[in-house]
Amino acid sequence: MEKIRCSWCLKFDQYIKYHDEEWGVPVHDDQTHFEFLILEGAQAGLSWSTILKKREGYKKVFENFDPNKVSKFTDKKIESILLNPAIVRNRLKVNAAVNNAKRFLEIQKEFGSFDIYIWSFVNHKPIINHRKSLKEIPATTKESDALSKDLIKRGFKFVGSTVMYAHMQACGLVNDHVEDCYRYKEVSSLSQTLTKK
Repeated sequence: MEKIRCSWCLKFDQYIKYHDEEWGVPVHDDQTHFEFLILEGAQAGLSWSTILKKREGYKKVFENFDPNKVSKFTDKKIESILLNPAIVRNRLKVNAAVNNAKRFLEIQKEFGSFDIYIWSFVNHKPIINHRKSLKEIPATTKESDALSKDLIKRGFKFVGSTVMYAHMQACGLVNDHVEDCYRYKEVSSLSQTLTKK
C-alpha cells in the first residue's frame, strides 16, 4: 500500500527522500543548522525544490557548510562563487552567507553552540502541531518572529520570520507533518527521544 505523505514533497524522488528522512527530525548539530541557514537564505523568493536540486553544489561551494571556513571567504572567493552555476548566483545571498557565518560563530562563542541558542526559542522541546491539511500550516509563528527579530538584531541577513519558520520545520523545532502523513507519528516519536534533557 502506498504511504500517505505531505503533498508538498511529491514532485520528484529527491524531494520525497528529503521529506521521508530529514524534514522535521530534531537537529542538534551546529553544522547542519548552518547548512539550513545557507540553503533557506538561498531559497528566499524561490522554491525549496530549486535549492534541494542544488544542495550538492552548495555543499561543495560552501566548504561542506563549515562556518569557520565560510567566515573567511575573501572578496575574490565570493567573485569566483558567483560564476559557479552549481548554486543560485545571487550576490546578496552569497554575501549574506559569509556574513552569517561570522555571526554564527559569535553565537557559538556566546552560548556554547548555535543549537543551544536556537532551541531556546521553543523552550528546548519540539512543538508537535496537529495539522489536518497544508492550508493550516502558517508561514510564520510567534516563535519564528522572535527568532528572526533576535537574529536580525545580531546582524544576520536573509533571516526573516518566514525563512526562520522554514528552518524550524526542517530542523525539527516544530513538527508540521500533516496528521495523516505516515511520518507524523514517526517524527513525533523521534522528537521525544532526540530532545535534549
